[in-house]
Amino acid sequence: MKYVLKEEKGFIYIDEGQGEVLLLLHGLMGSLSNWEAVIDEFKDEYRVILPILPIFDLPLITTGVKTLSKEVHRFIKHKNLENITLVGNSLGGHVGLVYAVNHPEKLKSLILTGSSGLYENAFGGSFPRRENYEFVKEKVEYTFYDPATATKDLVDEVFILINDRSKVVRLLAMAKSAIRHNMAKELHKITMPVGLIWGRNDKITPPEVAVEFNQLLPDSKLYWIDHCGHAPMMEQPAQFNVYLREYLEHLKQKV
Repeated sequence: MKYVLKEEKGFIYIDEGQGEVLLLLHGLMGSLSNWEAVIDEFKDEYRVILPILPIFDLPLITTGVKTLSKEVHRFIKHKNLENITLVGNSLGGHVGLVYAVNHPEKLKSLILTGSSGLYENAFGGSFPRRENYEFVKEKVEYTFYDPATATKDLVDEVFILINDRSKVVRLLAMAKSAIRHNMAKELHKITMPVGLIWGRNDKITPPEVAVEFNQLLPDSKLYWIDHCGHAPMMEQPAQFNVYLREYLEHLKQKV
């Protein structure tokens, strides 16, 4: 990762550029590097901020989507951020949805890509063969339309992660929390504009999930990316940035 990590008051984050805030939230097994192409594209026009979500630092009993949303709120208050466009992938999108329900005054808009919150077909309740590298490789490849997107470095990261007992216990707790916290009955409360940028070949949060989000959110706009799985900003970064820019321009016209 070519961008400098900052650390203060227990928060670790990237903060690049100036202007309106784009706050980017990674997924359950994601990292800040997932968003590198977005930072490259938008840092000259926006203030792009990426906090590390403290998935592995929370007490096990409080590990869950709501607690992560509270941590994001602590970060936003610490940095005194306002008028935020929050962009979340997978679990990061789910955290963004909870945040939008509880703190709409802080957000200008929400943008979801492969977000959980309605349904997800994740690893499941356990990692039965987590010590088997090929098994882990297949699971990481499942995230993408093109298996080649799952580079050896990426597979190695996940392999190390899920073979750390303390971390895998928290991963599973967080995944179960996300499945339990279905937001279908709360989405009507999110009246701010919401952009949906979705991989048409997403197998984890399939296309019908995007369609349901589009139907349940009062003010949403849906973009499809072909030949793309669960992490469009990684697998199809150029097209993701095209749609993200198009949606940001759409927001300007709504003012």
